[in-house]
Amino acid sequence: MKFTILGCGSSLGVPRSDGSFGNCDPKNKKNYRTRCSAIIQTKSENILIDTSPDLRQQLIRNKIKKIDKVFYSHMHADQTHGINDLRVFYIQKGKTIPVYANYTTRKYLLKTFEYIFAGYGDEYPPILRLNSLKNISIFDGKKKLKINSIKVKHGKVDSICYIIDKKIAYISDISDIYKRDFKFFYNLNFLVIDCLRIRYHPSHLNLENSLKLINEFRPKKAILTNLHCDLDYNYLKKNLPKNIVPAYDGLTINL
Repeated sequence: MKFTILGCGSSLGVPRSDGSFGNCDPKNKKNYRTRCSAIIQTKSENILIDTSPDLRQQLIRNKIKKIDKVFYSHMHADQTHGINDLRVFYIQKGKTIPVYANYTTRKYLLKTFEYIFAGYGDEYPPILRLNSLKNISIFDGKKKLKINSIKVKHGKVDSICYIIDKKIAYISDISDIYKRDFKFFYNLNFLVIDCLRIRYHPSHLNLENSLKLINEFRPKKAILTNLHCDLDYNYLKKNLPKNIVPAYDGLTINL
């Protein structure tokens, strides 16, 4: 099984649409960041987390040929608005793709992308099937793996952290973790966690608060994602402890 960070950039990406790299060195390819998405690949299934606006580019770059399930972290545009790029995977099989999300996100998706779930005339059948968020099991060959969903704070809304087989936690958008759920985050091999910028942000972790949570949970390795153009890859690499690294698009973890 492997876990790939398809995109690690904040909501505007790096560079932004106006071409600005901020503090990031444009000569370093690891500073080119698309919006946050990730994928879990087993021997039998590809499970996508979020459909960023850059999804088509991410899938082509990483040679992803199929999507079997989709999990959403939350309803914001930078996690959902690439949803139409899933159409090709419906065409491949002729079957709707199961999508898992919390109530707020399901409501938003149904309202904003009704044609995807209800269809549009005879030529455009529904391509996705919404399911309530629940802990599910997947199979890597003969081995059963669990994906647990944990609610976390993301400013004024809740986001979902996914923990795969008690080995890796993926939290791309977070401002805090509820104390009652701290027990789920200890003894992980990998913690992929939001680190928007150096300055405080009300809906995201900044560098200082990301490091506080990493020091609390002490994973074997932590990976910072959702990186704004304030945070240059080499600057982070130089100033972080060895067990904490900045993400880059296409970073792959073998589990």
